[in-house]
Amino acid sequence: MKILDWYIFKKFMVTFLFAILTITVIAVVIDTSEKTDDFVKSGLPFSGIITQYYFGFVPFIISMIFPLIVFIAVIFFTSKMAARSETVAILATGIPYHRFLRPYLLGAFLLGGIMLWANAMVIPRANEIYSKFKITYIDKNSSYTSGAGGSRDFYFRSDTITFVGMKYYDTLNKSASNFFLERIDGNQVVYNLRSDYIRWDTATKKWRVENAVERKIDGLVETVVKHPYMEVDLNMKPEELRRDDYLKDKLSSFELYEFIKREETRGTEGLNTYKVEFHRRLATPVSVIILTLMGVFVAARKTRGGSGIQLAFGIVSAASFVIMDKFSTVFSTKGNFPPVLAAWLPNLIFLGVAWFLYKKAPK
Repeated sequence: MKILDWYIFKKFMVTFLFAILTITVIAVVIDTSEKTDDFVKSGLPFSGIITQYYFGFVPFIISMIFPLIVFIAVIFFTSKMAARSETVAILATGIPYHRFLRPYLLGAFLLGGIMLWANAMVIPRANEIYSKFKITYIDKNSSYTSGAGGSRDFYFRSDTITFVGMKYYDTLNKSASNFFLERIDGNQVVYNLRSDYIRWDTATKKWRVENAVERKIDGLVETVVKHPYMEVDLNMKPEELRRDDYLKDKLSSFELYEFIKREETRGTEGLNTYKVEFHRRLATPVSVIILTLMGVFVAARKTRGGSGIQLAFGIVSAASFVIMDKFSTVFSTKGNFPPVLAAWLPNLIFLGVAWFLYKKAPK
């Protein structure tokens, strides 16, 4: 890298760090003022609030605003360079425009790589801390929730043809009552198992039913066998028998991918929320690169009146990006919009905008 590259790269990094720290501090102050009562009711000391809440909240906030802060930071320092005629002087020396973009791309790929790694490993662990505090001290006191335990009845697919149900599941004893299992071939029930009681056997690591009635149906022939106890394979572990609204945020990218594949083999419906989250973690680092280039194309042009117009454009574009991302996510989770397209649509649209701005940028 040349002196000019280091000059732009350092401005990029310093401006970004200043912006992300400033926005994070503001977010923490606002959040603290809103949750003071919850902190007092929790009974935790100051150190406990820091480790059990803000160690999760701060990475969560940074992950939400990361690409937009990169965009605004690029517009801010590049517009300042343009106002001082630095960009004009650089391009007037005969440096090709793509060569001028090199330090920006270096910074974008560096920050994008950090975001990719954080999305896969760091942010899920932070979300686990953040969600645990919310479940323990905030959600249980909310008038919008039905309680910490929620429903204890479970109905799910063990695989594509096997349906399982149980009632009054006890997470402590890992047991439930009114258990049934059915296998369906086409439109016909070919196997039925019912039991008054089921529990997880910690020794064999399998589910065990008691007082079970097993029926095997072959056309008009039905075979009935009673078992005092028997082991069944539900293709599910006890820790999976819980409704966790924060599950998609707490799983690492590898765990999330394995979870989606496992649920697909069971024939589980409503997985679009998890699929959108998985693809969004891959799309966000690319957003950093696209928004960085957009910021350069907008702010490198010297305009009358200073950098106010560029900053205004940056804020409007950032708001448009967020709205577009939310709309596509809702259409996918609540409708039939493909999850891959929902996660990548904002990038595709802004890539087109970036290409248009590149063609119009003074070189």
